[in-house]
Amino acid sequence: PKVVEAVDVARAAGVPIIWVVREHDPSGVDVEHTRQHLFQNGQPGSCTIGTEDAELVAPLEIKEDEHKVVKYRFSAFFQTRLNMLLQRMKVDTVVLVGVQTPNCIRTAAYDAVSLDYHTVVLHDATASKSPEVQAANLQDMADAQIKIIAVDDWKP
Repeated sequence: PKVVEAVDVARAAGVPIIWVVREHDPSGVDVEHTRQHLFQNGQPGSCTIGTEDAELVAPLEIKEDEHKVVKYRFSAFFQTRLNMLLQRMKVDTVVLVGVQTPNCIRTAAYDAVSLDYHTVVLHDATASKSPEVQAANLQDMADAQIKIIAVDDWKP
């Protein structure tokens, strides 16, 4: 619910929204080696193109004026067009929501900082496998000067 709220706040404020999704070839040829076992025996693995795993969960939907970036690794920036889109839109602040905090959110946050973006993580619109993992990862990012705030405190 907090991701939906964050998207609604961004849309109301006219903040550009770029949806980053994982989509993998059914063969698993484009998945990192640590996940190749998920694509064995002819079974589609996690986030296979055309499966429910690769779709946004309801009620999230990409609007006509929003962009979709497909990623193949944890970071939204690694070998994607995300940085180019942000530069062309003259964006200087990246606000992150989604899952999994220790993987996708954290790697995208550190890459954003490395690319000189002001970086914000809306902590209650992200998730991890446990509260302890979530807290530790949020603290690590805060220690790196990544702004960690609640959706209700975000003022675009």
